[in-house]
Amino acid sequence: MNLRQLADLLGEPPAPSGDWAEEAVFLSSAALRRRVDPAGLAAAVPGATALPNGVIRIVLAEPWEVAGEVFPVADQGWADVPRTWDNPGFVVKYARFRAVAVGRWARALGVPPEPFEPRLLSHARDRAVLRVLAELPGRRVSRDPGWAAYLVRLASAYHDAFEQAAPLPQGDEAVAPVHTARVRLAGAVQKVLPGPDRI
Repeated sequence: MNLRQLADLLGEPPAPSGDWAEEAVFLSSAALRRRVDPAGLAAAVPGATALPNGVIRIVLAEPWEVAGEVFPVADQGWADVPRTWDNPGFVVKYARFRAVAVGRWARALGVPPEPFEPRLLSHARDRAVLRVLAELPGRRVSRDPGWAAYLVRLASAYHDAFEQAAPLPQGDEAVAPVHTARVRLAGAVQKVLPGPDRI
């Protein structure tokens, strides 16, 4: 089930919870706001249980589903200089550059676009990126989405994934299905982060 379907069932986007290292968890107070029975609403949502406080806890079977709801976030007008980690403009634009470059390098290295096996995005760093992407639908409907802070968080999570969960074969490592999955993740990040394809 994707986030749009979840939001349709709940009447609002659920909020991601935790770090997603083990499971992709969302929490929703929709039943409380709509004044409906939490157990009844939870029964209509796959992977959901009603907690004693009326909040619904949802475990998404396939965390990759959140990437189907990505959209571009507006540029915040940041310059990419100075090129230091203290400059949010550089952090965001460099992450976008890396995500775009992964697609180019993947083609040059012969990483195939299929078959895509989303279950291979199981490294904690991959899941951390998915966790931040999961916030997009809720932020879109928020009165104060906090896009500036969000972009820095997504960019930082992607930098960590790029460096610690290599999206492409390293050295004489053979191309593997995990690379196809991580190239797809880079494509989702690229869609969200603003900026040029090169810096």
